[in-house]
Amino acid sequence: MLNKDIIIERFQALQDDICQKLESLDGVGKFHQDLWERPEGGGGRTRIITGKHIEKGGVNFSAVHGEMPEKICKALGIDPTRFTATGVSIVLHPHNPHVPIIHMNVRYFETISGLWWFGGGIDLTPHYVDVLLAKQFHSGLKAACDLHAETYYPKFKKWADDYFFVKHRKETRGVGGIFFDRMQSDYGSKEENFDYVMEVGNSFVKLYSEQFLPNYKKPFTDREKAWQLHRRGRYVEFNLVWDRGTKFGLDTDGNIESILMSLPPVTQWTYRYPYNEREQETLDKLVEGIDWINYT
Repeated sequence: MLNKDIIIERFQALQDDICQKLESLDGVGKFHQDLWERPEGGGGRTRIITGKHIEKGGVNFSAVHGEMPEKICKALGIDPTRFTATGVSIVLHPHNPHVPIIHMNVRYFETISGLWWFGGGIDLTPHYVDVLLAKQFHSGLKAACDLHAETYYPKFKKWADDYFFVKHRKETRGVGGIFFDRMQSDYGSKEENFDYVMEVGNSFVKLYSEQFLPNYKKPFTDREKAWQLHRRGRYVEFNLVWDRGTKFGLDTDGNIESILMSLPPVTQWTYRYPYNEREQETLDKLVEGIDWINYT
C-alpha cells in the first residue's frame, strides 16, 4: 500500500536520476550537495550545479513534517494539525540565452487527519520564444498527460497559464506548461495520482534535452546576453512576489538557501529597457491562452 515513506523514497530516487542525467548533459559540471535539517522536523538534500552550459541549476529534495503553522492552516481552511510535505523542485538557468530556463516541481502533502494531495508541474521560460520549440515542449507534455487522462493536458495547461502570470507586468513568465495542485481522490486513487506525478517527473530530462541540445552551442552577442539578464529579472519578480512554493517554504521555516535556489546567479533591471524588434516579438507572445501545439 502506498504511503508517505514510499513516496519519499521514490522522490529521492527521482532526484538522483535527474542529477546524474543533467551532469551528463552539461558535460563538465557536477552537483554539490548540502544536507540540511529543519528544527521543527525533517530536512532535505539541496543539490546545486555550476556547469559549463548550465550556469546555475538546482535539483532539490525535501521531506518536512511537524505542526502546521497557523498561517497555512487558515489559508487551507483546516484546523490545526500535524503535516508531512515532500517533493522535488528543479530550476535550471542556462549560460546561453538561446536555451530556455526550465522549472519542474512534484510534491505530496498529507496531514494526520487523513487529508492528502499531490501537486506539481513543468513550465518553460525562453529568453527568445521559438514557436517550434514551444510546440515540441507542449506536445511532449500532452503525450505524458494523455497516458493517464486526456483531460489532464488542457486542464493543467490552462492552470499553468493562469498561475505563471506576472500580474504586475501583465505578461506570462514564459510559454507555460502544466500546473496542478490538490490532486486528490477525485482524480483517482492515491496510487494512480502518484503514477501520474512520477510520469511528469520522469519526463523532465527528455523535455529539457529537446530544448537544450539544439541551442547550447549557438553563438550569441552581448545584446542577446543583456536581454537574457533582463528576462531573468522577470523570473525573479514572479518567484519572490507570486510563487506559492516560495511562500510555503518561508511560512514553514524551510531552508532559505534551498527556497531561493531558483533565483538566477546574475540578473539586471534596466529602467525602461529599449526593446528591439526581435525582443518585442517575444514579448508579444507572453500572453495567456496560446495554443502552442496548433500555433501557426
